[in-house]
Amino acid sequence: MVASAAAQRGRFAISLATERDFDGGFQFCRAAFRQNPNGDGGGWSVDYPQADENVSIRLSELTKTRVSFDRRQPRHLVVRLTDPTLFGCPFVMMTEVGAAYLDPSEALALRDYLDKGGFLWVDDFWGDYAWSAWEEQLRKALPAGEFPIVDLPLDHALYRSHLVLPNGVPQISSINFWLRAGHASERGTESRQPHGRAVLDRHGRVMVFMTHNTDIGDSWEREGEDPNYFRLYSVNGYALGMDVLVYAMTH
Repeated sequence: MVASAAAQRGRFAISLATERDFDGGFQFCRAAFRQNPNGDGGGWSVDYPQADENVSIRLSELTKTRVSFDRRQPRHLVVRLTDPTLFGCPFVMMTEVGAAYLDPSEALALRDYLDKGGFLWVDDFWGDYAWSAWEEQLRKALPAGEFPIVDLPLDHALYRSHLVLPNGVPQISSINFWLRAGHASERGTESRQPHGRAVLDRHGRVMVFMTHNTDIGDSWEREGEDPNYFRLYSVNGYALGMDVLVYAMTH
């Protein structure tokens, strides 16, 4: 499925995608990044690989998208921003981006990818500091004067591309936090309001979608661990996932 040379992360081996891995079907692409020593959050592999697998399965069930499978498991990919394989991904996701660091070559590659029609979704970062840390990295690729960040209105096409989300981005915590605290705001009053923010290209298309003060990926990764968590969070988490993926591949 992926290159034989593997980087070790936690308890599982992670291999980076090669050009041979793309077969014309949908493959969930996750971007690996280095840690920002002044950042806030975990690493790029948070929610990996179950979130990538589960949302791919749901995409195959809830849409007519042809999802690539290796026997019974979806074929998802890990890419680096400076790898040519990035340009084989119409969609790429980064999680815990409050901890992300982009060097100049990575920022340039990300800008090139987005200029050529790529789509980036960043998720699972909480509070003002994590937002500032991520925006500082994003601005290396997309300067503020040229690419303002906007809050997507609730009637935006992204929230209606497949399933209707009249309230926009749902707030979803990790299941561990929810079981302990009984609510979804992981940074208390500071993160009470979830945001769906975006950077638009010159034609008004969303090219970067940012779900702040929420953890959409955990609603995919941990969907089967508690039926109440599934009802409260995974249903809307998957609805947003379907909308974003369909939008990314059709706009």
